[in-house]
Amino acid sequence: MADGISSFWGPVTSTIECCEKNYAYSSYIAEFYNTISNVPGILLALIDLVNALRQRFEKRFSILHISNMILAIGSMLYHATLQHVQQQSDETPMVWEILLYMYILYSPDWHYRSTMPTFLFLYGAAFAVVHAFLRFGIGFKVHYVILCLLCIPRMYKYYIHTEDTAAKRIAKWYVATILVGSVCWFCDRVFCKRISQWPVNPQGHALWHVFMSFNSYCANTFLMFCRAQQRGWNPKVKYFLGVLPYVKIEKPKAQ
Repeated sequence: MADGISSFWGPVTSTIECCEKNYAYSSYIAEFYNTISNVPGILLALIDLVNALRQRFEKRFSILHISNMILAIGSMLYHATLQHVQQQSDETPMVWEILLYMYILYSPDWHYRSTMPTFLFLYGAAFAVVHAFLRFGIGFKVHYVILCLLCIPRMYKYYIHTEDTAAKRIAKWYVATILVGSVCWFCDRVFCKRISQWPVNPQGHALWHVFMSFNSYCANTFLMFCRAQQRGWNPKVKYFLGVLPYVKIEKPKAQ
């Protein structure tokens, strides 16, 4: 949206702007609420990372949690500056992250262990190089949605084969958060002109960040539970401060 006070970062060069007045609170932060709304994503990913390291989960989960933090930090840089380079620091980690999810979802049944990670790594590297030179626009969104859709069948398979009620509840929260978050994102994009005339802007894109932070946390927690079941680690869902679910495992002494 139109600028408020003067800009430290110069003219907007990103291809996307959200329904928030630019530089309304600081000359250093273009979209204030869209920037700070990434903080929950960093904190939740950090909690997941500490849990994974403390219980010695497979390294794939530590990398996944770190990628969640990188994505949130990249999003902060993008919304704080609205520069094209920083936009790439948001969009490229989005693709890398979903490729990690694909690996975690499909690798247990993949017979050729080195083939999948090699392909996904090369795919992610090639995308980063191409994305550095080309502005995809709507093409990026279509590409990202396709990658997300490829994860759904496997996620559903894990859900129907999970008998633990608490774990299933986490999966349901995963679905609920992405649905509500998507509604917030859609309204912010489509009804911006109308929303900007309201006395108070609900900050739909910032709400999208918050809901997707919990969405990623629920996805990671559910996948950690499913993987622990596959490894025979007797996983149980516990609650941090009685609210935030996490996975507690009991590895056999041989492991």
